[in-house]
Amino acid sequence: MVIGLIAGNGRFPLLVLDAARAAGYEVVVIAIKEETSPEIETRGAASIHWLSLGELSNLIEAFQREGVHRAIMAGQVKHKQIFSAIRPDWRLAKLLLSLTTRNTDSLLGAVAKVLADEGITLENSTWLLEPLLIKPGVLTRRAPTEQERKNMDYGRSVARQLAQHDIGQTVVIAESACVTVEAMEGTDATIERAGQVMGSLHGDASTLSRALTVVKIAKPNQDMRFDVPVVGLKTIEVMQAAGATCLAVDAGKCLLLDGDKIVDAANAAAIAIVAD
Repeated sequence: MVIGLIAGNGRFPLLVLDAARAAGYEVVVIAIKEETSPEIETRGAASIHWLSLGELSNLIEAFQREGVHRAIMAGQVKHKQIFSAIRPDWRLAKLLLSLTTRNTDSLLGAVAKVLADEGITLENSTWLLEPLLIKPGVLTRRAPTEQERKNMDYGRSVARQLAQHDIGQTVVIAESACVTVEAMEGTDATIERAGQVMGSLHGDASTLSRALTVVKIAKPNQDMRFDVPVVGLKTIEVMQAAGATCLAVDAGKCLLLDGDKIVDAANAAAIAIVAD
């Protein structure tokens, strides 16, 4: 059995590759030069094709040559990368020109349709990693404080409004005030920017607590084939550096990439993690 993997950045594609091989699949990897970790070379894939982000035609041709009819897209491709200096091939250029909006859903949805038209079906990216989907409840030793709960409730209401427009999936809150919202820069940069904003409020002049709450949600109609919210050790490290003390996520729709190591790291940093 052969399955394709379109690998973005981070640990997500590595875990998918490991899980696919454990399930008996031969895995044909499309590794994106601008994003994929070189570690992908050490995970026992049947073959690896290193392509630039703009090479949609070569991606399709590689899968077709290898007999791939089912594929998984795993790992983030930074939205801003798509509109940077990367040169799209004719197929991707045509796709980009056809879009009325250039948000993540419309772009990746269009790519999925092109793949389907060529006989390649995109499966849910969480298909082989169901055990890593976050279960409901408080995951850490410390439960959220009353103020963190208020931040979570307010943050969810803000984030759900943003997610309807596919602007971003993360907001950072301090005492029921929205400090930063995610756009093209990604979750980590959003959290880092919140830390910088709070750091710019000098001395006792600020009426806001320095303690930040990070709220990361799935979209209202989350397409589980791509752009699934993920939390890894890096998330906890960035939160700690920014002065964030609580993380709220959507149960059943967010992947805990490093499993218990994330909870251990959060406990060590006195960060509360809650899934609702």
